[in-house]
Amino acid sequence: MAERIHSLQDIIEQYDVVLCDVWGVVHNGIDPFPLACEALLAARRSGVTVVLITNSPRPSAGVVSQFKAIGVGEETYDRIVTSGDVTRELIARQGPKKVFLLGPERDLPLLEGLDVTRVDSEEAEIILCSGLFRDEEESPDDYRDMLAALQARNLPMICANPDLVVERGTKMIYCAGSLAALYRELGGETLIAGKPFSPIYDACLAKAEALRGAFARDRVLAIGDGMPTDVRGAINQDLDLLYISGGIHAAEYVRDGATDEAALSAFLTRNVAAPKWWMPKLA
Repeated sequence: MAERIHSLQDIIEQYDVVLCDVWGVVHNGIDPFPLACEALLAARRSGVTVVLITNSPRPSAGVVSQFKAIGVGEETYDRIVTSGDVTRELIARQGPKKVFLLGPERDLPLLEGLDVTRVDSEEAEIILCSGLFRDEEESPDDYRDMLAALQARNLPMICANPDLVVERGTKMIYCAGSLAALYRELGGETLIAGKPFSPIYDACLAKAEALRGAFARDRVLAIGDGMPTDVRGAINQDLDLLYISGGIHAAEYVRDGATDEAALSAFLTRNVAAPKWWMPKLA
């Protein structure tokens, strides 16, 4: 079982670089988590490089704007790398394409400046999935017929946000990853660059090295709450992990507001996950 800690400062001297998840750890989409922001600021003041690693489909400039709107200060981090950033590189490598954006209009910056043409689903050569059109009202099943028709044409799908669900305030909403999972279930091809896949980690570590110079891999700490993304990514990259248990999986082991450690241990075992540390909220 992972070791329970009460403060990031308890372990931070063991690390040079922190790769920290954003949604569910630093904020909930509406409000920032002040203790988490203070913990990351303290880590930076102790000489640690903090790179925020997020499956947001927005390019990093859009996340900075979101931070300003909800009150996450720039002093919280050194750099941000988003799934949107690495997805743009993935789109560019596919070559000029007619792209169907499966997602809300706010995600159009994903396509800005790229040699692609946005078209409707009937003309598309490739699907760019950034989320549900109305994510607070719809579920993936509402898209089953559309996705089946796209799969019948053998269109590949680039998924800009591998997250399945995320908490927005107190509400759980579906993300692009849930549509990609359904598309794969229907036999479709999916291309993903965000967590838990290597491209986003490679980009984060490159940013950190550009800032501070070379560092040892065992001096990197990943922080996150999502089992299929943050946890699996840390495992795949062989990084130490601080698991934030009060995130999207809390219902699996929180009883009457307190963590049932036996249930948490069983949950981690079922998921073949062995984080080095855990705490309910980053602080």
